[in-house]
Amino acid sequence: METKNNWKAWLYLAPMLLLMSVFTFYPLINAFIISFYKGYMPLRNTVEGFTLLGNYLVILKRPEFWNAVKNTFVIAFVSVPISIFLSLLISTALKSIPKLTKFFQTIFFLPYVTNAIAVGMTFAVMFNKTYGLVNLILGWFGITAIDWIGGTSNWGTQMTALLVFTIWESLAFKILVFTSGMQNIDKQYYDAAKIDSASKWTVFRRITVPLLSPIILYISITSMIGALKAYNTVIGLFGTKMGNPSYSMITIVAFVYKFRAELASKGYYSYAAAAAIILFLITVTFSLIQGVVAKKRVHY
Repeated sequence: METKNNWKAWLYLAPMLLLMSVFTFYPLINAFIISFYKGYMPLRNTVEGFTLLGNYLVILKRPEFWNAVKNTFVIAFVSVPISIFLSLLISTALKSIPKLTKFFQTIFFLPYVTNAIAVGMTFAVMFNKTYGLVNLILGWFGITAIDWIGGTSNWGTQMTALLVFTIWESLAFKILVFTSGMQNIDKQYYDAAKIDSASKWTVFRRITVPLLSPIILYISITSMIGALKAYNTVIGLFGTKMGNPSYSMITIVAFVYKFRAELASKGYYSYAAAAAIILFLITVTFSLIQGVVAKKRVHY
């Protein structure tokens, strides 16, 4: 009986495993192999030989790559915790108005199904120094107009604008998941808290967050992976120049694409593959760290 059920399980999993094999496992293995090619020309399909760490050393010696690492880490370690905290607060607020929860869920979910490039272009207009909405609001409080993403902007203002856009853009999915998770929490816990006259903050900290901890772990890991792969938000907000000066706001994925675009240059495809593998290792490392740390915090 157990063997029969195992075959059924594999049968149900077969379509997804097939798709993952074609679009996930094969590209990953292929990228790993290409990262060891020397003088690889994909258009001609020619290889001069193999190198163990040569392509990786080329990547690690480029200041542009370390700038991409810095930008990616700032995006990941700032936007992820802030967006999780904000989405938890918003989800808790939505829970207090059950009749309008579905309505607001739909509104908050709209950015998730909207093209990130198009939204980024909208935010670029909002952060414009001359006619942007952000400076207009700041002007109401007597603050001088700031060049957020223009020709006189600096790394700090550009990163601030990017973080605001990234956090806003990432709230939609988190809010939907958290509100759905809160609906599955047994009401008896909240009733007991009311009897004990617990404050809203105590209820949030002692009941809501611990009971949502498995979902928070899932959101944390997936959000970290998504933030480490940041690309569309940068292109949408800054365009192909990616900041001022050019490429000042480049991320690791954008760095990979930049190298991959140089198909006519010998070896550049292998450099891009090496950078992609480095990003993969970084992503796996942080995912494992989150999993280990969460064992003491997650309540199943």
